[in-house]
Order: sequence, then C-alpha cells, then structure tokens
Amino acid sequence: MPATDKPIVFFDGVCGLCNSFINWLFKVDAKSDNLRFATLQGETAKELLPTELVEKLDSMAFWVNGRLYFKSGGVLRTLGMIKWYYKIFLVFLIIPAPLRNLIYDFVATNRYKWFGKKETCRLPSPEERAKFLP
Repeated sequence: MPATDKPIVFFDGVCGLCNSFINWLFKVDAKSDNLRFATLQGETAKELLPTELVEKLDSMAFWVNGRLYFKSGGVLRTLGMIKWYYKIFLVFLIIPAPLRNLIYDFVATNRYKWFGKKETCRLPSPEERAKFLP
C-alpha cells in the first residue's frame, strides 16, 4: 500500500490534458493538501490498480478510502474532494455512469490529438514532490 492515507488521483503522465488537469488540481488543493497524485505508468498504479487500466491508459482513476473510481465518476469525485464549492459537480453523479462516460470516452479517445502527448511522464517540481507518489 502507498505511504498515504489521502486520496490518490491517478493520471496518464504523458497526456497533455491530464497534466493540465493535475496542474490545476495541484494549485486548487495547495492549501487544503487533500490529494496525492500518481501516474498510471508508475509503481503506485501497478500496486493498486487493475492491470487492464494500467496497460490501456484510457481512464483516470481516483482512489479514496480503499475504493476506486474510474472515468467520469473519478473526475467528479476528485472535484468533490477539493474546495467546498466544487462539490456542486457531484450532482452529475445522478446521471447514469454509461451516459456520463460517453462524453468521457469521446474526450479520452481524442485527448492526444487535441492536447498533445509528451515523450516522457511529467516530473514533479521540488515543491510538488511531497504530493506525488512513485
């Protein structure tokens, strides 16, 4: 198990959209320090996530209290863990997951084309290192 009791946001470390989302989350979560981050390509992901998720890299994942949420459910629950006013996004959980995930899958399928793909995973800055898991 990772050395944290805080929720973990797993993301594709080479995806431009994913990295932008993580940069935004890092700024929003800076004072509350609720979240930890790990790439889907890293050791923490291999330890905690299903093999097919790590191999396919087609979904972000959110690990909280021993539960794992994927795709739109992961994004919405991540937003629900940051500043109080982002909890409004949790209302979208009333929409059935298959419908929410149609939009998620469309964006995920096109994310490299629209937002770019890096050659290597994102490296955290010295200030970010404490929040990033291997």
